[in-house]
Amino acid sequence: MAEDVTKKGTDSFMDTYLNARRIDRDSYLPYYIQLKEILCTAIDQHHWEPGDRIPGEPELCDMFGVSRTVVRQALNEMEHEGYITREKGKGTFVAQLKIRESLMQKLTGFYQDMIDRGFTPRTRVLKQRIVKASAKVADHLEIAEGEPVIEIRRLRSVDEDVPLLLVTSYLPANLCPLLAQADLENQSLYTVLESHCGIFIMRGRRFIEAVAARPDEAELLQVEPGSPLVMIDSISYDDNNTPLEYYRALHRGDRSRFEIELLRLPERDFKNEVPTSTSLPHANSLTNDKS
Repeated sequence: MAEDVTKKGTDSFMDTYLNARRIDRDSYLPYYIQLKEILCTAIDQHHWEPGDRIPGEPELCDMFGVSRTVVRQALNEMEHEGYITREKGKGTFVAQLKIRESLMQKLTGFYQDMIDRGFTPRTRVLKQRIVKASAKVADHLEIAEGEPVIEIRRLRSVDEDVPLLLVTSYLPANLCPLLAQADLENQSLYTVLESHCGIFIMRGRRFIEAVAARPDEAELLQVEPGSPLVMIDSISYDDNNTPLEYYRALHRGDRSRFEIELLRLPERDFKNEVPTSTSLPHANSLTNDKS
């Protein structure tokens, strides 16, 4: 655990940061929201690092001149949003960094997604070989069971040695044969497909569910067996709707946060339209719900 910031440079920190940020008694914002913003900014700007203990409720009450109810509400929201963790009898600590990933709206892949966010992705290739497609893999890739596929199993991390993600990918072996020997520790799978094989993934379907870590998965991800994981099954397609890749990814539940961007399409008035079996409006166009 990192050194306790309440013991290191306390006076200088309070002078340069906390003492310069006070609760605005004239603001329309509730006190607990103002306090939460002050504390979250301190974390976002790395005044406190993951594992550091932050001041307790009585100290925060004294620092900002607010009630314990205000402090508790601010800390509750911070805990809910993943900024802090509380340990009974020990205190309140800055939570370990959660890696935010784009779940649905981007197909850049983990490697490029992390680089775009300013992180350094690290990959350990556990398997990279040609195997016979199982019934499940064949079904997803729309090939015959037993056909050769390239199996790639990778353990992914970001900026540190703590693993975040275990992903196993399958691609038809005839799609890009050199993929079986390509360096996938220092470049993304999608980069190899595009740069060396002229293959571009255009769309994908992803299925997400919560699962418990099996013993072998827990050992690789450095969590306890049975720990919560987020599993994503994904099928990627080219512009002809041909399946190119099937993967199963297991994300550590305590270190991952997923981002989904939603768009509200313009509404259409269907009151005077009578859909027929040969002319049905697209499901995504039926947006008459005003909620």
